[in-house]
Amino acid sequence: MAALQEKRSSEERRRKSVQNGTQTSQGQWGRAWEVDWFSLASILFLLVFAPLIVYYFIMSCDQYQCSLINPLVDLLMGNTHLSDIWNKTPTLTYKAAGIYILWVTFQVILYVFIPDFCHKFLPGYVGGIQEGAVTPAGVVNKYEINGLQAWIITHVLWFANAFYFHCFSPTIIFDNWIPLLWCANILGYGVSTFAMIKGYFFPTNAKDCKFTGNFFYDYMMGIEFNPRIGKWFDFKLFFNGRPGIVAWTLINLSYAAKQQELYGQVTNSMILVNALQGIYVLDFFWNEAWYLKTIDICHDHFGWYLGWGDCVWLPYLYTLQGLYLVYHPVQLGTANAVGILILGLVGYYIFRVTNHQKDLFRRTNGNCKIWGKKPEYIECSYMSVDGTRYYSKLMTSGFWGWARHFNYTGDLMGSLAYCLTCGFAHILPYFYIVYMAILLIHRCVRDEHRCFSKYGKDWKRYTTKVPYRLIPGVF
Repeated sequence: MAALQEKRSSEERRRKSVQNGTQTSQGQWGRAWEVDWFSLASILFLLVFAPLIVYYFIMSCDQYQCSLINPLVDLLMGNTHLSDIWNKTPTLTYKAAGIYILWVTFQVILYVFIPDFCHKFLPGYVGGIQEGAVTPAGVVNKYEINGLQAWIITHVLWFANAFYFHCFSPTIIFDNWIPLLWCANILGYGVSTFAMIKGYFFPTNAKDCKFTGNFFYDYMMGIEFNPRIGKWFDFKLFFNGRPGIVAWTLINLSYAAKQQELYGQVTNSMILVNALQGIYVLDFFWNEAWYLKTIDICHDHFGWYLGWGDCVWLPYLYTLQGLYLVYHPVQLGTANAVGILILGLVGYYIFRVTNHQKDLFRRTNGNCKIWGKKPEYIECSYMSVDGTRYYSKLMTSGFWGWARHFNYTGDLMGSLAYCLTCGFAHILPYFYIVYMAILLIHRCVRDEHRCFSKYGKDWKRYTTKVPYRLIPGVF
């Protein structure tokens, strides 16, 4: 009920913040306080069409050999009807429900009940209990960082079953892919709805809630900043990393197993997809503590955007390349395979080193060396909701002197490499690079708008010093 009181007083707090000169601090955190017509239209579009997009892509592979055009042609020409397509779609099964319940339960157990031990014997790995960034209300949450451990345990058991125990087929995920989609949707909508109810009636911290009064916006973008159950179960950290990202590599392995079953071999393109995306997933968990400082944790509230997105959108659309290669196996020429591998590895190198430079700079408060010399930076300040002034430094050297989001540039290079493994016969596997380009450019704009609200004239000085967003000299 504290959140209801917080909702009623939100306008009063904002008026006071203006009087106290802290309007900037109110606007800089999380999503908006008020909803404009464009934001509302965008949210309604996503709520209606995002689930249909996922279904359309997966259905196209299942019924039309991954063609995105043929279903539309059949519908327009009257060769088929929507009811025909729906009737051919596999339904929810008890087997799929059992698999999914066991999967999520297992990941919850690994997340909540098994403290991290990897940091005790892996040099350079940061795990165990770590602190997150300060929240709008001035709270510093603690997290049990054990994602790498969960990934290792899960995959050891997967390979042990595949080669020794044979309790289930390695193709189990592919074989139940559409029934599992319904399970993922149930969880995604369930956790999003629960998060909204929790935000209204029993929030973890009422001062970290935001209400617009618009049901659709609050449902989509979330009310609570850091919803939690108990001391350690943090909704954002769990659903951002587990179960979706742990499953990412298992999904690709299941695709490879299905390719082996169908064609008697695993193509080099499938191996490249597994390797390059596996590197990305391992990097995520190796740097999970660093992830606590990213936009997802530091600024996004937890709603349908993260809840459903991490349960459905991520595991189903981020793995399209492997799914496509089951239906259309591609054996790349040596030169093409090496070129794609180099593109993916260079992209990963840029992504990782750029993030490492920023993390090193933050951890040492600038007392470090970037490319052999002391980093350059711009000092700036901002206020939290409670009026406390904080000070930050924005680095302007290293890769961060080349572009303000050069880590995204590396991410896009890796994304393109995933898609190129599939050749050019269909457009479906290239959805990923198009989506990532839109997502990351939007993040650039969103992050910079927030930073301008947060730092004001200091941000202008920074953008003058580092004028490009993604590509030096271009954009």
